[in-house]
Amino acid sequence: MGVKIPSRLASWLWPLAVANILCNIGIVVTGAAVRLTGSGLGCPTWPRCTEQSLRPHAELGLHGVIEFGNRLLTFVLAIVAILCFLAAIAAKDRVATRLSFVIGLYIPAQAVIGGITVLTDLNPWVVALHFLSSMVIIMFCLALMDHLRSPTRRRAPAPHRVTALALMVTGWVVLYLGTVVTGAGPHAGDADARRNGLDPRVTSFVHAGSVALLIVLTVVLLVLARRAGDRWLTVVTGALLGVELLQGLVGVVQYATDLPVLLVALHMLGAGLLTAGLARTWLAVRPHEAQHAEAGPLLAWASGTAQS
Repeated sequence: MGVKIPSRLASWLWPLAVANILCNIGIVVTGAAVRLTGSGLGCPTWPRCTEQSLRPHAELGLHGVIEFGNRLLTFVLAIVAILCFLAAIAAKDRVATRLSFVIGLYIPAQAVIGGITVLTDLNPWVVALHFLSSMVIIMFCLALMDHLRSPTRRRAPAPHRVTALALMVTGWVVLYLGTVVTGAGPHAGDADARRNGLDPRVTSFVHAGSVALLIVLTVVLLVLARRAGDRWLTVVTGALLGVELLQGLVGVVQYATDLPVLLVALHMLGAGLLTAGLARTWLAVRPHEAQHAEAGPLLAWASGTAQS
């Protein structure tokens, strides 16, 4: 006999989709806190915290508590993802069900990658993979939100699509180069963790160059959207540009002030928002049928002249 899912759970699909992306961006920030406090090996092994215990013992001190606390947040992500999956089933929404299933499946995979980072003593290239995997989850979370609540639209013209694709590719280059800069910098996550051996100054300038290209492409897409009268694409591209400019400002200031931990944590938050913005912009040039009539004032306004 199958498990009966309460039909009223369907009404929670949108809030749970929002919770999904908030939790996944949030754990990126808490993961940064682990590294920035030097707690990356607060639990020196995985899946247990120590060889003898699942929990940290007193000798591990505050670092053990911080690292173990971040591990526990994975269960919060899993609970939200499972509830979102069940809500999608209750809503009989096949696309939402598939997307929420992928998000839920990605969480244990990401936990395993996190475990490998510990077992490899915070190898900077594995840490980079751990971060980039979180960015993939965030994009799937945004895709779910876009499916549930975005204005109806046709496929955008070819110049818009090509520019959006270039923007997405460049965005991933920016994210990757950001991990290279991090791997060359001082915040290793533990006093004994090794660095990638690259010159922090050189990697920072290469990263900054990719960010400049990303901003230029975003401006180009924004101009195209405004000329075409595509309100929705204009809104999401404008929002992405705002995130990029703020993220760039934080990056410059943190470089000039020798990477204070609070600014680095804020930069990590910006990376999560940047990833969501890239996904939102990419999806805005693709065809879409609105799923909900009650879309709110912004979507109602955007739908007025969005390509439909």
